[in-house]
Amino acid sequence: GLNVTVHRGEIVAVVGASGSGKSLLAHAVLGLLPANARLEGSIRFRGREVEKQEKKKTFFRTRESAGIPGIALVPQSVTWLDPLMKVGNQIRKGKKDQETRGKLKEIFRRYKLKEEVEELYPFELSGGMGRRILTSTAMIENPRLVIADEPTPGLDMEVAKRDMRHFRELADMGAGVLVITHDLELALETADRIAVFYAGTTVEEAKVSDFEREVNLRHPYTKALWRAMPEHGFQSIPGSQPYVKNLPEGCPFFPRCPWRSDACRMTVPYREVRGGRVRCLYAK
Repeated sequence: GLNVTVHRGEIVAVVGASGSGKSLLAHAVLGLLPANARLEGSIRFRGREVEKQEKKKTFFRTRESAGIPGIALVPQSVTWLDPLMKVGNQIRKGKKDQETRGKLKEIFRRYKLKEEVEELYPFELSGGMGRRILTSTAMIENPRLVIADEPTPGLDMEVAKRDMRHFRELADMGAGVLVITHDLELALETADRIAVFYAGTTVEEAKVSDFEREVNLRHPYTKALWRAMPEHGFQSIPGSQPYVKNLPEGCPFFPRCPWRSDACRMTVPYREVRGGRVRCLYAK
């Protein structure tokens, strides 16, 4: 039950605990699910539904057919790069024309990378350089949608904020950006909207401004995340997110929810409430 919409020029941050389905969603959109996975539902890109066979085509990860810019992935680490190829050639996708080379130089200037970095291999990059190289691989294609899968783990706060500003630049240039992260605090500084996942379900989509006060939020799990933030007292709630084989009937948050009733064991619709969306019978 994963539902997310990303508009042109905005950043949507997907937050939630490990195992909530964040990376699973990205891999489904990009056609990276394993061969034995089953994918149901619909993916719409630039106004049309992506056909089932297209979801498995590798070209869809970087560009649409007919040369139209499409979807780019900014992966978690430089281990996604070819260790035997210099990073400049990887970013350019092997292209050597003057336009592509000029575009790469402009990207490097923006990210404060020296031209000689093009001649380095992935193992020669520092952590911060590696992050900027991975973002550069997305920017070179002028994508309509950028999916960044956990782009800031292990980085100190200042470097992480700088990385998130790079995604803000991509959005301001007209791309839609989907950032998958565990760091709600960091997401609130850069994103436009937040999608909250719990146990394979989107439980709420809210504007960043809604997180200024707990009362603005709609779902009890989102409220619990708000209270768990450092500035709100690191408050926790009992229990843990269930594994997929142990999901309760109806609402996956049922065992931990202070609002629960027998009605929550039935199908809970995803509905509009106060300018956001929520999967809860009692949200007002």
